[in-house]
Amino acid sequence: MRASHADRERAVDVLKAGFAEGRLQQPEYEQRIARAYKAQTHAELQMLVADLPMGPVPQAQFMPQRPMVPQAFLPMQMPMPVSTNGSATGSLVCGIMTPVTWGLTAIPAVILGHKARAEIRRTGERGDGQAVAGLILGWLAIGGWALFLLVFILSAAVNL
Repeated sequence: MRASHADRERAVDVLKAGFAEGRLQQPEYEQRIARAYKAQTHAELQMLVADLPMGPVPQAQFMPQRPMVPQAFLPMQMPMPVSTNGSATGSLVCGIMTPVTWGLTAIPAVILGHKARAEIRRTGERGDGQAVAGLILGWLAIGGWALFLLVFILSAAVNL
């Protein structure tokens, strides 16, 4: 495949980097630069840079067309912040409020906790710990009320 001017410039950049790092001596560097500018094919360019860390020059038909810029010079890709699931927060708040509300918020805590865990698995949001805490507090409150009612019913049956 015939080499373009841009292909030759990429090869020259690799040679410059090799010379700057001390991998090539001045005479060899100048000889390779001259051969790079005279190269007609990709194979000739690859032979010039194959023994250098940045070589060989990529072939155009196999590589996507994008600028050959070192990663250090590309803009930083900041990861998108992951949000916390609102249902998980609601479950935790309802679970914490169960003693204050005499257990009225226990069932919403359990429902929101299960809903939040399903959403978190599907979307990858944060808040699984909050959902689990809300579930535990909700189930504890439900279990406490169930135990209280059981004791109340048994004591009423014994007194009859």
